[in-house]
Amino acid sequence: MTDAPHEEAHGEALGARLNWLRAAVLGANDGVVSTAGLVVGVAGATDSRATLLTAGLAGLLAGSMSMAAGEYVSVSTQRDSEKAALAMERRELREQPEEELEELTGLLAARGLSPEVAREAAQQLTERDALRAHARVELGIDPDQLANPWHAAGASFLAFTVGALLPLLAIVLPPVSLRLLITVLSVLAALALTGWWSARLGSAAAGPAMLRNVGGGALAMAVTYAAGSLLGAAGV
Repeated sequence: MTDAPHEEAHGEALGARLNWLRAAVLGANDGVVSTAGLVVGVAGATDSRATLLTAGLAGLLAGSMSMAAGEYVSVSTQRDSEKAALAMERRELREQPEEELEELTGLLAARGLSPEVAREAAQQLTERDALRAHARVELGIDPDQLANPWHAAGASFLAFTVGALLPLLAIVLPPVSLRLLITVLSVLAALALTGWWSARLGSAAAGPAMLRNVGGGALAMAVTYAAGSLLGAAGV
């Protein structure tokens, strides 16, 4: 019985780390695709390095700030919900402790413990820290590891920026004759890598994830390049 809380906490911590890694990979992937589509589209209309740099930087800043703001709002809402749930649980434990003990016993029994063992475990967990026990077993929340909106916003900003830097540098650093080829190849390689890594984190088959990622990125660049070329030819 003494190992169960430790194993559960370890599993929750591991799950949280995997979620952060998955979010970072997806954020970097978004940075690669959106910025690549933008700069390739502009490259279809102009060869000006200054214009490409300006467009790429604008896309990087707008995308990273948008990702950070969206993540901050989303995680803040999640944190508020967690705090409200903990406050309600704290009040219920204070006002009806016996009913809460019975509830915890039932939840543990539903996880496969015998009624006697579930009752004993519920009593021991309640004596040790009733709120923590109910938070983890009933709500799936670790009171010491509530979602942090600032961490989420910072991670999203950083991941998107790292991903966006690849197509931005690939389009402005090489000579004009090679910049499009280098950008497309580097972006597709990066998308294959993020597709493989996201599949690995999700314990899924890597091949389909890589094909979807690469195919989506290639389509995005083809569409924006065609649009930029048409606009450039029309003198817009």
